[in-house]
Amino acid sequence: MSNSAKRVAMVIAPNYEDIEATDPKEALEQAGAEVTLVGIEKGEVKGKKGGSLEATETFDTVTPDDFDMLVIPGGGAPENLRIDDGAVAFTRQFTESGKPVAAICHGAQLLISADVLQNRKLTAVNKIRDDVKNAGGNYVDEELVVDGNLITSRTPKDLPAFNEAIVAAMTERAVVGQAD
Repeated sequence: MSNSAKRVAMVIAPNYEDIEATDPKEALEQAGAEVTLVGIEKGEVKGKKGGSLEATETFDTVTPDDFDMLVIPGGGAPENLRIDDGAVAFTRQFTESGKPVAAICHGAQLLISADVLQNRKLTAVNKIRDDVKNAGGNYVDEELVVDGNLITSRTPKDLPAFNEAIVAAMTERAVVGQAD
Protein backbone atom coordinates (compact mmCIF):
# COMPACT_ATOMS: atom_id res chain seq x y z
CA MET A 1 0.00 0.00 0.00
CA SER A 2 3.06 2.24 -0.14
CA ASN A 3 2.18 4.05 -3.34
CA SER A 4 -1.56 4.10 -2.68
CA ALA A 5 -1.42 5.05 1.00
CA LYS A 6 -4.50 6.96 2.04
CA ARG A 7 -3.78 10.60 2.80
CA VAL A 8 -5.36 12.08 5.90
CA ALA A 9 -5.48 15.78 6.74
CA MET A 10 -5.48 16.50 10.46
CA VAL A 11 -6.19 20.14 11.23
CA ILE A 12 -4.50 21.56 14.31
CA ALA A 13 -4.10 24.89 16.04
CA PRO A 14 -2.73 26.01 19.40
CA ASN A 15 -4.31 24.42 22.46
CA TYR A 16 -5.43 21.20 20.71
CA GLU A 17 -6.30 18.34 23.07
CA ASP A 18 -3.05 16.37 22.87
CA ILE A 19 -4.40 12.81 22.99
CA GLU A 20 -7.23 13.63 20.56
CA ALA A 21 -4.57 14.41 17.95
CA THR A 22 -1.80 11.93 18.78
CA ASP A 23 -4.00 8.87 19.38
CA PRO A 24 -5.99 9.01 16.08
CA LYS A 25 -2.81 9.99 14.19
CA GLU A 26 -1.02 6.91 15.54
CA ALA A 27 -4.00 4.61 14.80
CA LEU A 28 -4.24 5.86 11.21
CA GLU A 29 -0.49 5.60 10.62
CA GLN A 30 -0.44 2.03 12.00
CA ALA A 31 -3.20 1.24 9.48
CA GLY A 32 -1.00 2.55 6.65
CA ALA A 33 -2.26 6.11 6.25
CA GLU A 34 -0.09 9.15 5.66
CA VAL A 35 -1.23 11.86 8.11
CA THR A 36 -0.47 15.48 7.20
CA LEU A 37 -0.84 18.13 9.88
CA VAL A 38 -2.47 21.25 8.46
CA GLY A 39 -2.40 24.48 10.45
CA ILE A 40 -3.05 28.18 10.07
CA GLU A 41 0.71 28.52 9.70
CA LYS A 42 3.56 26.02 9.35
CA GLY A 43 5.68 25.07 12.32
CA GLU A 44 5.37 23.89 15.88
CA VAL A 45 1.89 23.88 17.41
CA LYS A 46 1.57 23.53 21.18
CA GLY A 47 -1.06 21.28 22.70
CA LYS A 48 -3.24 21.94 25.74
CA LYS A 49 -1.36 19.40 27.89
CA GLY A 50 2.19 20.36 26.88
CA GLY A 51 2.63 18.28 23.76
CA SER A 52 3.74 19.66 20.45
CA LEU A 53 3.14 18.73 16.82
CA GLU A 54 4.55 20.12 13.58
CA ALA A 55 2.15 21.60 11.03
CA THR A 56 3.81 20.92 7.68
CA GLU A 57 1.07 22.46 5.51
CA THR A 58 -1.33 25.40 5.70
CA PHE A 59 -4.80 25.95 4.29
CA ASP A 60 -3.15 27.99 1.52
CA THR A 61 -0.96 25.06 0.40
CA VAL A 62 -3.50 22.20 0.32
CA THR A 63 -6.99 21.46 -0.97
CA PRO A 64 -9.48 18.75 0.02
CA ASP A 65 -8.59 17.01 -3.28
CA ASP A 66 -5.15 16.24 -1.80
CA PHE A 67 -6.67 13.99 0.90
CA ASP A 68 -8.94 11.00 1.48
CA MET A 69 -10.08 11.92 5.01
CA LEU A 70 -10.23 14.87 7.40
CA VAL A 71 -9.70 14.55 11.17
CA ILE A 72 -10.54 17.41 13.57
CA PRO A 73 -9.20 16.96 17.12
CA GLY A 74 -10.77 18.89 19.98
CA GLY A 75 -9.50 21.03 22.81
CA GLY A 76 -9.10 24.74 22.11
CA ALA A 77 -7.89 24.19 18.53
CA PRO A 78 -11.33 24.20 16.82
CA GLU A 79 -12.08 27.59 18.39
CA ASN A 80 -8.83 28.92 16.92
CA LEU A 81 -9.49 27.29 13.54
CA ARG A 82 -13.12 28.40 13.20
CA ILE A 83 -12.12 32.07 12.93
CA ASP A 84 -9.73 31.31 10.04
CA ASP A 85 -11.51 31.65 6.68
CA GLY A 86 -9.16 29.15 5.03
CA ALA A 87 -9.79 26.50 7.68
CA VAL A 88 -13.56 27.01 7.47
CA ALA A 89 -13.60 26.85 3.65
CA PHE A 90 -11.35 23.74 3.66
CA THR A 91 -13.67 22.01 6.14
CA ARG A 92 -16.82 22.96 4.21
CA GLN A 93 -15.40 21.72 0.89
CA PHE A 94 -14.12 18.52 2.49
CA THR A 95 -17.46 17.72 4.10
CA GLU A 96 -19.33 18.47 0.87
CA SER A 97 -16.93 16.18 -1.06
CA GLY A 98 -18.46 13.12 0.60
CA LYS A 99 -15.09 11.90 1.87
CA PRO A 100 -14.91 10.91 5.57
CA VAL A 101 -14.76 13.78 8.06
CA ALA A 102 -14.08 12.85 11.70
CA ALA A 103 -14.41 15.22 14.65
CA ILE A 104 -14.03 14.58 18.36
CA CYS A 105 -14.91 16.68 21.40
CA HIS A 106 -14.86 20.40 20.46
CA GLY A 107 -13.98 19.47 16.85
CA ALA A 108 -17.62 20.02 15.90
CA GLN A 109 -17.09 23.77 16.44
CA LEU A 110 -15.24 23.86 13.12
CA LEU A 111 -18.12 21.97 11.46
CA ILE A 112 -20.57 24.49 12.94
CA SER A 113 -18.62 27.41 11.46
CA ALA A 114 -18.37 25.56 8.13
CA ASP A 115 -22.19 25.41 8.14
CA VAL A 116 -22.36 21.69 7.29
CA LEU A 117 -24.46 20.29 10.15
CA GLN A 118 -27.99 20.98 8.89
CA ASN A 119 -30.05 17.79 9.49
CA ARG A 120 -26.92 15.77 10.35
CA LYS A 121 -26.81 13.46 13.39
CA LEU A 122 -23.67 13.84 15.47
CA THR A 123 -22.16 13.92 18.90
CA ALA A 124 -19.62 16.20 20.57
CA VAL A 125 -18.57 17.24 24.04
CA ASN A 126 -21.82 18.18 25.80
CA LYS A 127 -20.58 21.74 26.44
CA ILE A 128 -21.28 22.57 22.78
CA ARG A 129 -24.51 20.58 22.30
CA ASP A 130 -26.62 23.75 22.12
CA ASP A 131 -24.28 25.16 19.47
CA VAL A 132 -24.67 21.95 17.45
CA LYS A 133 -28.48 22.17 17.74
CA ASN A 134 -28.47 25.87 16.81
CA ALA A 135 -26.43 24.99 13.70
CA GLY A 136 -29.18 22.58 12.62
CA GLY A 137 -27.49 19.40 13.81
CA ASN A 138 -29.23 16.56 15.62
CA TYR A 139 -27.12 16.21 18.78
CA VAL A 140 -27.07 12.84 20.53
CA ASP A 141 -25.07 11.84 23.61
CA GLU A 142 -23.37 8.68 22.31
CA GLU A 143 -19.81 7.36 22.25
CA LEU A 144 -19.71 7.31 18.45
CA VAL A 145 -22.05 8.56 15.74
CA VAL A 146 -21.61 7.88 12.04
CA ASP A 147 -23.94 9.81 9.73
CA GLY A 148 -22.95 9.39 6.10
CA ASN A 149 -19.39 10.72 5.79
CA LEU A 150 -19.47 12.33 9.26
CA ILE A 151 -17.83 10.43 12.16
CA THR A 152 -18.06 12.04 15.62
CA SER A 153 -17.21 11.23 19.24
CA ARG A 154 -17.47 13.12 22.53
CA THR A 155 -14.30 13.00 24.63
CA PRO A 156 -10.93 11.24 25.04
CA LYS A 157 -12.65 8.27 26.72
CA ASP A 158 -14.37 7.61 23.36
CA LEU A 159 -11.05 7.40 21.48
CA PRO A 160 -11.02 3.58 21.13
CA ALA A 161 -14.38 3.62 19.27
CA PHE A 162 -13.44 6.80 17.37
CA ASN A 163 -10.10 5.37 16.22
CA GLU A 164 -11.71 2.09 15.17
CA ALA A 165 -14.33 3.98 13.12
CA ILE A 166 -11.84 6.26 11.34
CA VAL A 167 -9.52 3.37 10.49
CA ALA A 168 -12.53 1.40 9.17
CA ALA A 169 -13.69 4.39 7.09
CA MET A 170 -10.21 4.79 5.63
CA THR A 171 -9.95 1.08 4.86
CA GLU A 172 -13.42 0.91 3.27
CA ARG A 173 -12.54 3.91 1.14
CA ALA A 174 -9.32 2.17 0.08
CA VAL A 175 -11.29 -0.90 -1.02
CA VAL A 176 -13.91 1.22 -2.82
CA GLY A 177 -11.18 3.31 -4.44
CA GLN A 178 -9.47 0.22 -5.86
CA ALA A 179 -12.69 -0.88 -7.55
CA ASP A 180 -13.07 2.41 -9.43
